[in-house]
Amino acid sequence: MKDTVAYLTRAANDGKPHQVITANPIMMMTALEIPDYKAVMQDAELVVPDGTGLVWAAQKGGDPVAERVPGYELLHELMKQGERHQWRVYLLGSTPEVVKETARRLALQYPGTEIAGYRDGFFGPDKDEEVIAQIVKAAPHLLFVARGADNQEPWIAKYKEKLRVPVMMGVGGSFDVISGRTKRAPIAFRKLRLEWLYRLLKEPTRFRRMLALPKFALRVLRDRENLTKMG
Repeated sequence: MKDTVAYLTRAANDGKPHQVITANPIMMMTALEIPDYKAVMQDAELVVPDGTGLVWAAQKGGDPVAERVPGYELLHELMKQGERHQWRVYLLGSTPEVVKETARRLALQYPGTEIAGYRDGFFGPDKDEEVIAQIVKAAPHLLFVARGADNQEPWIAKYKEKLRVPVMMGVGGSFDVISGRTKRAPIAFRKLRLEWLYRLLKEPTRFRRMLALPKFALRVLRDRENLTKMG
């Protein structure tokens, strides 16, 4: 986390667009099955291991990483840096009520980081140019996008050069947690690396997506000698 924050702090101050992907096993399996999604991940300036499964896979492959870099925690670390560097932040995604409350709470928690703007994530391709124009006008250093992994990463990748935001990151359900709409997994689940189980218990409809986890584990065990060449 410390290295990631240092790298992204330099990126935010440098001004060149960087896409950050907080990867988990489900996203990795999607990348192996969908070439376009794989290209998005390969083209990102930084991919960090959000999921415990990726830390485990790295160890199995003989090229271990120091620790998880959860997207939720990374968001907060970047907001802290924003206070020190007087950054501007734009929030995009979730429902109008959730993104508004997220903006309110982040402004209270990090008064030195300016919330330059926010907008809900319920818009189609016909509104992309309008949304991009709003973000460009706000001129943020950070752009957090909460539209779901299947949408947010490809959307950022597609418009990265138009947006010209120094640090752009998909944050999934982070706005729901920050706004108070949902709760993050208790510390006990996090320490045991069972956040995925907590989310499944709270949202049984996630079961179909979770089927990717055993497939990922089998792939890692089968191809552990060539993990860096997977796909």
